Amino acid sequence: MKILLLEDDEFICKEIQNYFELNDHQVDYFHDGEALLDNALLQNYDIFLLDINTPKKNGFETLREIRKENIMTPAIYITAQSDIEHVKRGYDLGCSDYVRKPFLLEELELRISQILYQDTAKNSVKISENYHFNLSTMGLFYKDEVVDLTGHEKKLLYILSKNINQIITTDILKDYIWDNKEVQDNTLRTQIKKLRAKLQDNFILNVRNAGYKISSYE
Repeated sequence: MKILLLEDDEFICKEIQNYFELNDHQVDYFHDGEALLDNALLQNYDIFLLDINTPKKNGFETLREIRKENIMTPAIYITAQSDIEHVKRGYDLGCSDYVRKPFLLEELELRISQILYQDTAKNSVKISENYHFNLSTMGLFYKDEVVDLTGHEKKLLYILSKNINQIITTDILKDYIWDNKEVQDNTLRTQIKKLRAKLQDNFILNVRNAGYKISSYE
């Protein structure tokens, strides 16, 4: 699991990072919202933990910018605030839960696990016997274990999984994966070849002279 943390307290950052990394999870953290938005590859994370009161851009502003990019990864707010207006504002922006300071790290872990379980059940597309893809987090799972993917690989699987059983042309794939930058067909073929090398099942189908697709799995 990959966690993106926005928190201006270095001690809290280290506590969360050390706790989750002991369980083989990755935690990347930033102290202000601008730095997070400028430097983090947002599509690479399974969940966001956002403190509300951070410099430059607070947690509310940061999540608003993330949602503008149509990134629907689950988010949990971390806050010392108990004002109901803060809670309502957070849910209006699309957060999944609140954790109030001080909190137990075990409680935070349980909340994350529950949110990811619910999110996977709601947004999961079964694409082979052993794999399912989460459209919300852009996460690929092999027998419930997260598969490590690059940003381009996630975008490739997202567009194919979202349009299950439909052929997506080479041009559409290139425009989506590389943000309308001009790339050669060979670049796409190389990307797909590298992704297939990571997989136990070959569910990305090449439709000759048409494009690629993933067929639904029954």
